[in-house]
Amino acid sequence: MPNATTSGGFWRWFHGFGSPPRFDAFARHSVPWLAGVTIVLFAIGLIGGLVYAPTDYQQGESFRIIYVHVPAAWMGMLVYVVMALAGAITLVWRMKLADAVARASAPIGAAFTFLALVTGSLWGKPMWGTYWIWDARLTSELILLFLYLGYMALTNAISDRQSAARAGAILALVGLVNIPIIHYSVEWWNTLHQGATVSKFDAPSIDTRMLIPLLVMALAYQFYYFTVLLMRVRNELLSSQRRTQWVQQLLVNEKIA
Repeated sequence: MPNATTSGGFWRWFHGFGSPPRFDAFARHSVPWLAGVTIVLFAIGLIGGLVYAPTDYQQGESFRIIYVHVPAAWMGMLVYVVMALAGAITLVWRMKLADAVARASAPIGAAFTFLALVTGSLWGKPMWGTYWIWDARLTSELILLFLYLGYMALTNAISDRQSAARAGAILALVGLVNIPIIHYSVEWWNTLHQGATVSKFDAPSIDTRMLIPLLVMALAYQFYYFTVLLMRVRNELLSSQRRTQWVQQLLVNEKIA
């Protein structure tokens, strides 16, 4: 079991990392590297998926939209979980960084979810004969988009930042119940949506030559999210704390440089 010293060291690190000046320095040094990795992963994933992956025997060339659609759908759920966890930290420890992470994540998650809905509709037309049907997976995905939009509208409607942070955190945590509904909707209800393929590693139902580019694209989406997240959180902190001493000193240092 960890001793008190180890536990205390972790909490000191946790609260220290939540310091806006320390996070700002971390973001400034990390973003260029993350952006470079993101570009490389996107190049590998897109070339592998659009050029080297074989044609699907049922769906033909139209299956290649999965390299955009599936990672976007995964990230829509992942970003919401991050936003909800940041909201929980905001409620418990009132960390300004956690609130900034939640605020910065919402537009990114909404964009991923919107992309998943649009590409899913384009995929559904040749497969199902319709762009939209009110089945469990599509409906719960649409609810996720509304949760993102509702969070942004709520936090922007409240002028007091602390009150807005608490209200947004509660909404994010309540909406978290929708995530397992999206994930298990294909199993729980009769739906047109395709069942799990990637997660069935014991009996995979997708060719390895298709699977590897898909996983690379999923990783590229994650690196893209973390890159943009760091940039947005940094801007959020600089804007909200523009009158603090550390921001003023940072501006002076940048002018000198």
